[in-house]
Amino acid sequence: MFLKSDKELKTGLKGLEFELLVPANNKNIAIKAIKAGADAVYIGYSKYGARVQAGNSLEDLIDIIEFAHQYRVKIYITLNTILKNDELLKIEKLIWHLYNIKTDGIIIQDMGILELNLPPIPIIASTQCHNDSIEKIKFLEKTGFKRVILPRELSIKQIQEIRKQTNIELECFIHGALCVSYSGQCYLSYSIGGRSANRGECAQPCRRKYSLKDANGKYLIRDKYILSLKDLNLSNHIEELIKAGITSFKIEGRLKNETYVVNTTAYYRQVIDNVLSVLNLNRSSQGICTYDFEPDLSKTFNRGYTNFYINEEKNNLSTVDYNSNIGEFIGVVQSVKKNYFSLSNNILNNGDGICFFNENNELSGTNINKTEGNLIYPAEIKGIKQGTKIYRNYNRVFDNTLQNTVAERKIPVSIRIRETKFGYIFFLEDTEGNCAVEIISKTYEPAINKDKAKTTIEVQLSKTGGSIFKVVKIDIKLKNIPFIKVSAINEIRRQLINKLIKIRKKNFKQSIRENPLTITKYPLSELNYKSNIYNDKAEMFYKKRGAFVKERAFESLNNHKGKELMVSKYCLKKQFGICPKQTNIKKYSEPFTLTDEFNKEYLVEFNCKECVMKIINKD
Repeated sequence: MFLKSDKELKTGLKGLEFELLVPANNKNIAIKAIKAGADAVYIGYSKYGARVQAGNSLEDLIDIIEFAHQYRVKIYITLNTILKNDELLKIEKLIWHLYNIKTDGIIIQDMGILELNLPPIPIIASTQCHNDSIEKIKFLEKTGFKRVILPRELSIKQIQEIRKQTNIELECFIHGALCVSYSGQCYLSYSIGGRSANRGECAQPCRRKYSLKDANGKYLIRDKYILSLKDLNLSNHIEELIKAGITSFKIEGRLKNETYVVNTTAYYRQVIDNVLSVLNLNRSSQGICTYDFEPDLSKTFNRGYTNFYINEEKNNLSTVDYNSNIGEFIGVVQSVKKNYFSLSNNILNNGDGICFFNENNELSGTNINKTEGNLIYPAEIKGIKQGTKIYRNYNRVFDNTLQNTVAERKIPVSIRIRETKFGYIFFLEDTEGNCAVEIISKTYEPAINKDKAKTTIEVQLSKTGGSIFKVVKIDIKLKNIPFIKVSAINEIRRQLINKLIKIRKKNFKQSIRENPLTITKYPLSELNYKSNIYNDKAEMFYKKRGAFVKERAFESLNNHKGKELMVSKYCLKKQFGICPKQTNIKKYSEPFTLTDEFNKEYLVEFNCKECVMKIINKD
């Protein structure tokens, strides 16, 4: 049980293990993420995940899990879409396969899965479940979920309150792209083109341009990315989150490339390790990570950063003038000639990509052909003027370094050598207490130069090469230092490593769901389409728990007129400085209308009491 008071906080954190959870699109990225320091990886199967483009075969998942478990890294499989009736038996069979290959947990949204015949695999409630209240989270805990993934919109205070009233594991996002809507509550993509976010096919309409006008036709803004949010970055809030009750820190990005994943993983590995060291707390996996690059969040994909609502509400959360990667700020243009411009302190390289805002305040970009000191020759000079701010959104040198980097991860081990009447005994022991033993009964001649012989033994035993181990301590206590050939020492080392790998594999404990799945009353008595009930089993699940299903998922409905397409804590009134809580001047008449690039209109409603914005389908 998590201890609640400040006085008990330090003691209450002891015994907990803290997890850096990293995304992976495929096997290659998963392995690189593990080497870079992930404590856990979430990855999709070829179907049923909230990112259909990020699917993997069962064979690849087997390889990933086997590699991960060497370091006690956990692998969670995303099965967090809503399901059709004819998919339920298939996913039941899949979950048994995932359990048999020692998957550490499945992330789900569809409660119909819990009505299936399931193995005792740990179950995690996806953020798509819209875990927005303490009552829902208590329900999930009582039902038998191991963990709940919290909405990105929560503040530290709200997380603290959840932690005080529950004991379930809490996971939160700390980095990456932000959805403007509460997860699981966005139907805009399906409404526009039939691509359902809850089926893993979101077309990201929030990244398009929109115009906003009031009831009198007066425009607040035209053709801007007003629903496109900046990216999340909570690297400065890790200690606060730990003390609030978070044990799993999640990086978003199953569609991101390997350079993004490696860079962000390495960066947060260092940040989290520093905090854990100060608080004298433990991470959940094993292995010391080293890098031949300096992690830098500004050098990989970002739309600019925000801490969102972690310290209560903020303004200027959207990018407005752009919807894609802006990268790192480089400098201001000093002068412009026919085919080049100058910066006072140029750090750009040949082949870099840059972007800047043109005279229409639109984001433009070009590549760098060559640089000569502070002179930069771009492929296209148009739009670049004196005073233009230059950003680098592709760093060729850094990107190449990350693609070719050797991020190493080694498990610390110690070696002891003792002498008995039967011969010499070599012990290789890891931090878990697993120990491999090699007994050498052969009689060796005493070394003439004892110091040299001892050094040779130490040096050769330390050479663990491409194995997962790193020798951090060698303890030799012998009456007589023997002379052992280098080849013989190397063979002893190989035998010890092979034995320890087998012992660690044998002693690995598979993740098992400890709590049984139970029936407990659901906190809501009536459910509409926003509960995302898409199949008969899901409806049965809620009926058993006392909830009446008024209507099924949005994707099941024939008529979407008047339906809420998005529920958001992000508020356009606040974004444009007309929030009634901030000013007494009313400049615009409601209701507001949102118009997309294709002149399709939506109503915008504001619940100022709860500080929530809703986008309503007019058609």
